[in-house]
Amino acid sequence: MVRWRRMASSAVISAMVWVMANNVLGGELGVCSTAPLTGFFRDGCCNTSAEDVGAHVVCVRVTEEFLDFSLSQGNDLLTPTPQYGFAGLTPGDQWCLCASRWAEALDAGAAPGVVLASTHERALEVIALEQLQAHAID
Repeated sequence: MVRWRRMASSAVISAMVWVMANNVLGGELGVCSTAPLTGFFRDGCCNTSAEDVGAHVVCVRVTEEFLDFSLSQGNDLLTPTPQYGFAGLTPGDQWCLCASRWAEALDAGAAPGVVLASTHERALEVIALEQLQAHAID
């Protein structure tokens, strides 16, 4: 899927560029969620760039177990923060998650299911495809 992405330059000038993103299966990156609206760029997809130091590239369907785990690690995804346009997540929501957080959840036995078609190929820099496939929900 071709999407516009806003890329900031070092001169504080920004431009819109065409970006063709691939998923972990080599196809076009699919939409993860528009309700709630997710993604580093809040475009509904797990798109990424050098600005996304957390690599919010794994499309997951959150579970209560994962949300509790994330909270225990200091990342409260439950509580709404309206000042950032974040309504909080509930079990069953899909969300673009940091690859490193998903890997931590995997190690803790709390990894949520993964939507492979909507997980950016950059996730493979942190997580083996076989691990993602073992938790695939699509």
